Amino acid sequence: MNRKPFSLFASVSAALAMSLAISCSDHIPARDYSIPPMPAYASLTSNPKLPDPFLFMNGMRMTSKDEWKYRRAELAALAQEFEYGYKPNTPSSAVTGSFADNRVTVSVTDNGKTISFVCSITYPTTGSKPYPAIVGIGGSNLNNTALLNMGVAIITFPNNQVAQQTNGSSRGKGLFFDMYGSDHSASATMAWAWGVSRLIDALEKTPAANIDPARLGVTGCSRNGKGALTVGAFDERIKLTIPQEPGAGGAASWRISDAQLAGGKTVQTLSQIVNENVWFRQSFSQFSKTSDKLPFDQHSVLALCAPRALLVIENTSIDWLSPVSSWNTAHAAHKVWQALGIPDRMGFSQIGGHNHCALPDSQLPELRAYVEKFLIGTGTGNTSIMRTDGGFTVDESTWIDWTVPSLN
Repeated sequence: MNRKPFSLFASVSAALAMSLAISCSDHIPARDYSIPPMPAYASLTSNPKLPDPFLFMNGMRMTSKDEWKYRRAELAALAQEFEYGYKPNTPSSAVTGSFADNRVTVSVTDNGKTISFVCSITYPTTGSKPYPAIVGIGGSNLNNTALLNMGVAIITFPNNQVAQQTNGSSRGKGLFFDMYGSDHSASATMAWAWGVSRLIDALEKTPAANIDPARLGVTGCSRNGKGALTVGAFDERIKLTIPQEPGAGGAASWRISDAQLAGGKTVQTLSQIVNENVWFRQSFSQFSKTSDKLPFDQHSVLALCAPRALLVIENTSIDWLSPVSSWNTAHAAHKVWQALGIPDRMGFSQIGGHNHCALPDSQLPELRAYVEKFLIGTGTGNTSIMRTDGGFTVDESTWIDWTVPSLN
C-alpha cells in the first residue's frame, strides 16, 4: 500500500481541491495531494472520545513527522467545513498597504469590490527596527508595557469592522461580507483571520511601517481570544499565538464541556454558543446536541498551530470558561507537539484569582519566555509550561483512546 496518505483518496473538484489546499494556511503552496471530499453530516458517527489527531481520514495513522503537514491540511479543511466556514483564497496581489501617523491602511480589491481598514501601531522605545509585533484582535489584554519594553510593537486589528459580533443578528455584516457577500460561509472569527492575513500581506509591502512580517504574533481575550486562535491556526506566517481566556471555541473541548454541564457545572457549551453570537459558521448549530459527531475537537484546532508556537492563557476562577475542559484539551493538543519532538513550543497556563482578561503578574514570566524565544528570537527561558492552580487531573481514561505515535 502506498504510504502517501492522500494518494488513496478520491479527488474533489479541481477548484475545491485548490481552495482547500491553500486555505488551510495563507501563502503555503498547493502540494502533490488532494484533500479528500468532506463527509456529510449524516455520515458522521458518534465518538465520545477526543478524536485522534494523528489518524488520517482514510484510517491510516501518521508514521513520520513530515506527514503532519498533510494531516494538518485535513484538519484545517474539516474545521472550515463544519465549524468556522471557509477562508477565501485572496491573492497577495489584491492587497496594498500605506503608512502614516503610526497607522497602516490595508486595502483589498477582490470579487469586483474594494474594502479598506486601518490598524494602529504602538511602537517600543527599545529594540531594533523593523520590530517584531503582536497583533491584538480588538486590542491586546496582555501586559503591553512589558511587551513594549521587550522591543515588541503592538498592532490593533479592528475586528468588529471586518466582521460584526454584536449578537446573532450580526451574521453577514462587516467589511468582509461587503466584499464576499452576506451569505458567505465564513464565521466572524474566520473573517477576522482573513483580515489579519491581509494585514500581513500589507506589512510585507510596507517597509515604512518598520514591522518585521517574519516575526508576528497574535493575541486576543475572551471572544477575541477565540479569534486569535483562528488567526494563528489558519496562517502559518503567525509565529506565536497567544489566546487569552478564550474558553469555549478556544481552549475548551466541546465534548468535555458538554460533560461538565451534565455534571452540574455552569459552563459555556456548543448548544449555547451557536445561539449567542456569530463566532462560528451558521451550520455549526447542527451539532448542538451531537458534539460527539464532530470529526475533530478544539484540541485539533489548537494543534493547527503546530509546529509553530502556542501559549494558551486561561483562568480557573471563571467556571463559564470551563477550566477543567480547557486543562484536558490542552494536554490532548500538547501530544501533537510532543510527537513532533518540540514539546516546548506549546504551553498552557491556567491561573485564577483575578478578573476576566486581566493578566496576573504570576503569568508574566511565561509570557516573556514565549515572546523572547519564539517572537523576538533571542530567548533561552523555560517554555515547557503546563500548569494550573485548579488542582485538576488529566482524565485520559475518559477522553483519550489513542497514543502518541513514534514518528520518524
